[in-house]
Amino acid sequence: MVPRRQNRRRWPRTLAGILALLLLVFVGLLLWPYQGYEERAVVVIEQGLGRRAIADRLVEAGVLRARLPFLLYAYAQPHRTLKAGEYVFEGRVSPAGVFAKLARGEVHLYALVIPEGYTRWDIAEAVARLGLAPRQAILAATENTELIRDLAPEAKNLEGYLFPDTYRFARPADPRVMVHTMAERFRRVYTSLAEQAATPLKLTPHQLVTLASLVEKETGVAEERGLIAGVFHNRLARNWRLECDPTVIYAERLAKGGVFDGEVNVSDLERTSPYNTYLRAGLPPGPIASPGRAALEAALNPPKTNYLYFVSDTRGGHVFSSSGAEHARHVARYRRQRAANSRAQKATSKP
Repeated sequence: MVPRRQNRRRWPRTLAGILALLLLVFVGLLLWPYQGYEERAVVVIEQGLGRRAIADRLVEAGVLRARLPFLLYAYAQPHRTLKAGEYVFEGRVSPAGVFAKLARGEVHLYALVIPEGYTRWDIAEAVARLGLAPRQAILAATENTELIRDLAPEAKNLEGYLFPDTYRFARPADPRVMVHTMAERFRRVYTSLAEQAATPLKLTPHQLVTLASLVEKETGVAEERGLIAGVFHNRLARNWRLECDPTVIYAERLAKGGVFDGEVNVSDLERTSPYNTYLRAGLPPGPIASPGRAALEAALNPPKTNYLYFVSDTRGGHVFSSSGAEHARHVARYRRQRAANSRAQKATSKP
């Protein structure tokens, strides 16, 4: 009888040992890093995809060696959900790490860079290139002027109100969310600058943003933005035509669905359009691009000068004038320099 009692006592200890060993093996499998892909694996988890289907997809992509440890760990935590989205895996990762990444929703974010001076067409193309959303979907979202109705009730779309910056979005992104994010960024920047403006201006916010967009497109030289804004303010005060080339280009893009062939022709200068500031005095009806902080600040705080004209100096900057005669001399010098540069270029290109 004694030996039998000893066997009964050993059995629970043996079972506990087996269970402990199985638990140790499971924990080892759960924490064992694995990499079944070369450099990186991209896995897209659609909305509503079940845990088994997710595990299968992760195995196919080489993220998991086997699905069982992942599934056991997932079913042991029924209160945690795996988020839909696009995930990027680089390097060795354990099943527990994979589960944590999906449970936290650490989806891959794409950097959307919107430079100063981009139009809404340019922004839509940048979004489409990253595969975040279709071009037309973004353009349609930019028609929602409710986002800035209190600030610029006369705006016909969000041109000029999508602030140039670097944004990060997951793929696929909601065009409405993207546009809302850019418009809210604009609102914060503009409101802050307007509150700091040195003197109150007679222009409405919409007119000021329009003016800033012209400044943005006219020059890439930071030191000139204020001077160019001052020229436009001075010409507006006299009800003169602004004669701004970028507005002519914008009129062409409007007529051609956002396309510009790179050349400003005589026919473009003669195009009948409210954006053609060679034919129409005053500001165009709306912005022609997204102005950055510096251009907005220049439009809000123009320096006091007598300048009424400016022309390119062929070196990326401009020469400013206070009279028509002085401007004519600068234009003649610009044309001579341009012709000389053209001749020099042809001479160096000859075999």
